[in-house]
Amino acid sequence: MNTKLHAVTDADGRPIRFFMTAGQVSDYTGAAALLGSLPKAEWLLADRGYGADWFRDALKDKGIKPCIPGRKSRKKAIKYDKRRYKRRNRIELMFGRLKDWRRIATRYDRCPKVFFSPVARAATVKCWLETMNKS
Repeated sequence: MNTKLHAVTDADGRPIRFFMTAGQVSDYTGAAALLGSLPKAEWLLADRGYGADWFRDALKDKGIKPCIPGRKSRKKAIKYDKRRYKRRNRIELMFGRLKDWRRIATRYDRCPKVFFSPVARAATVKCWLETMNKS
């Protein structure tokens, strides 16, 4: 069984929320699930998989400006702030740091419920260590 991990992070790349879907499920499912629990923010940076018009409209209704490039197959190009979008690497770094944990990187646990536990533990420890290093 394959899974996708969807995450919401703060501006520093610290995870706030996670949602797991089956691997073959569209990213829109994860976007819809996390939409209601988004924190107050000025901008939301996301990759092309979250670039649906309904998701952009929902973000605008919440007062959040989307910085999401359009899919390459779109007929009309979407404008987005390319300089701001480069900061999305913090999200990728967060996923990379989670994969520093061998259990997450190698996916020993195939059951999504069992796999989610070490993900949450790794995220908690990662945030705690970053907080301790800043003080």
